[in-house]
Amino acid sequence: MAEPADEDGSQAGRAAGSGAGRPRAAGTRRARAGAAAKQATGRTANAAKAAKAAKAVKAVKAVKAVRAPKAAKAAKGAKAAKAAPLLRTTDRLVLPPHPELYVPDTKVLLSTASVYPESTATAFELAAALGYDGVEVMVWNDPISQDIEALRRLSDAHRMPIHAVHAPCLLITQRVWTTDPWTKLVRARAAAEKLGADTVVVHPPFRWQRQYARDFVEGIGRMAQETDVRFAVENMYPWRYRDREVLAYAPGWDVTDEEYRHFTIDLSHASTSRIDAFEMADRMGERLAHIHLADGTGSGKDEHLIPGRGDQPCAKLLERLARTGFGGHVVLEVNTRRSVSPAEREADLAEALAFTRLHLATPARVR
Repeated sequence: MAEPADEDGSQAGRAAGSGAGRPRAAGTRRARAGAAAKQATGRTANAAKAAKAAKAVKAVKAVKAVRAPKAAKAAKGAKAAKAAPLLRTTDRLVLPPHPELYVPDTKVLLSTASVYPESTATAFELAAALGYDGVEVMVWNDPISQDIEALRRLSDAHRMPIHAVHAPCLLITQRVWTTDPWTKLVRARAAAEKLGADTVVVHPPFRWQRQYARDFVEGIGRMAQETDVRFAVENMYPWRYRDREVLAYAPGWDVTDEEYRHFTIDLSHASTSRIDAFEMADRMGERLAHIHLADGTGSGKDEHLIPGRGDQPCAKLLERLARTGFGGHVVLEVNTRRSVSPAEREADLAEALAFTRLHLATPARVR
């Protein structure tokens, strides 16, 4: 039977074989064994820490290996963007000098309706970024479009002049700036005068606005005599349902039937009306003061496509305006509602502007 001292001794102490039978030596062996165990535990802990640290370093290196190409690509892209800024179409087309080449000083504007359902503020931002000459403000349900001071601040912030105001004549704007149609026109004129715009675009009345419709031709003529702002009445179109036409406007959608002082021709409306836009422009003659440029395919819907995407004579009309010395504004009033992203909307508006600038250059001016 072993002695109690041997029972208390560790396996390491007995294996040492240094006087295991002596009580005094047993204590020493136990102390040494404890120290050895402690050192072994320490070495194990240190090894675990070292393994953990190595694992962390390895993970960091792996992350860096993944991020490095992305960072390099981003840096390269940033450097390229800095070296080659976004091409702006605000600069006139740089064309080779030629005595027969004529580029008119016609201003190309962006209608704030072209960014719907985005805000009026977005229209100013895009017009400035893409290089439009200014904007036409569509007064509608957006509170900013109704606020002269807010519009002035936007115009100043983006250095985008407001050259035209579209009075709130749509079905969705019947309660904007009161329900009285004449008050709407008075306020639109006041907004134009305060903002430095020279044109107010107005639609002919709806047929159910009976008193307004009866007095419209004479009333517009009277208001035109009271200001330098031009009231340019816009051609509309018959409403269609299946094979039926509904005459929704009075005195009529074809504004050339009346003696208005100034006209706006809208090529998308001409397409929906299924009439010849050139013939309408001829009838307007010298009173054609304002252009809403958009395309269409003759659909029953008012499409407002990007110019060049339909069958309207957008390019030929622009070339004709350049040749004849048109003194009004060309406004891109297009539909970007179906844009899947802000980038696609921006690309569409850039394309519309480039199309317009290109076709406003003509080989010669004939007057």
